[in-house]
Amino acid sequence: MPSRVLIVATDGFEQSELTGPRDALNQAGIETVIASPEGGEIKGWQHTDWGDSVKVDATLDAVSAAEFDALVLPGGQMNPDVLRTKPEAVQLVRDFLEAGKPVAAICHGPWLLVEADVVRGKTVTSWPSIRTDLRNAGAEVVDREVAVDGLLITSRKPDDIPAFSQAVIEAVQNATAAA
Repeated sequence: MPSRVLIVATDGFEQSELTGPRDALNQAGIETVIASPEGGEIKGWQHTDWGDSVKVDATLDAVSAAEFDALVLPGGQMNPDVLRTKPEAVQLVRDFLEAGKPVAAICHGPWLLVEADVVRGKTVTSWPSIRTDLRNAGAEVVDREVAVDGLLITSRKPDDIPAFSQAVIEAVQNATAAA
């Protein structure tokens, strides 16, 4: 059975931070599933204006950590700010980590990690404007393209997508090999 990665997003996700990792994972032979609070399509944000829409494969209430090998949380300012108010999204973060599965968040995506209270004592990175939130939640914050601490994978910005995607691919491949 091929590896599967859940990508959780809603309207306002940073376009490249969803499509870049999704495409890299798919090219590596890893199936991706996009979940959102509601079905249909979600609209991306492309730098300074609305971007393209992507199809939602499943709603948050219809997915579980047991079905996937890892979780990816794209950034964009609006997307994680909305998702951190959705109990199902926050619980999914906890469920993946409790199941020993990688959780990867880029840019503003680590806001969900803060909300799930899973960064205490972890080394992470993010977009500069949320680093104080991460520190206040007990994380050690670094400024590098990708930070991997146990099951948590974090990156800062769209420029980091290649390194971020590679770290997620390696985590999924290592988890699959260990299973």
